[in-house]
Amino acid sequence: MSTASLTRRPSTSPAKGPEHHLVSRVLGAGLALGVAYIHVKDQGGFPGDKTPTYVGIGYYALEIAGLLAAVLLLVGAGRHTAKAWLLAVGVAVAPIVGFVLSRGPGLPDYTDDKGNWTETLGVVSLVVEGALLLLAVALVARSRRRTA
Repeated sequence: MSTASLTRRPSTSPAKGPEHHLVSRVLGAGLALGVAYIHVKDQGGFPGDKTPTYVGIGYYALEIAGLLAAVLLLVGAGRHTAKAWLLAVGVAVAPIVGFVLSRGPGLPDYTDDKGNWTETLGVVSLVVEGALLLLAVALVARSRRRTA
């Protein structure tokens, strides 16, 4: 053994223990709740009013999924945490796809937002969803590497 290896200091990389996982889960839960809150605001509160009906149902499903993902991330531990992160990926991806479709080609019977790419709440939503997506994908990938 060399002298250098005997005097090597412990790594100063970020903690990867339980504290690190808790911070990630709390951050993910906050972002998932943020996605849900933004969509409640966008529909005019709860129960809100989004037409056509399928868009309103989509909003409700997203809000419930965001709340469920937050709860699962906060109370989940062990093998169920990976499932919570997968749900968080869905909570992030679904509204991003909805944003692009509703502003681009439009959706059937829904043209309210067509071409409205710079709406403040929509842009804020994309930032929150993007942050959640990056965090969740990174943690799902890390979880899969560990199980492989």
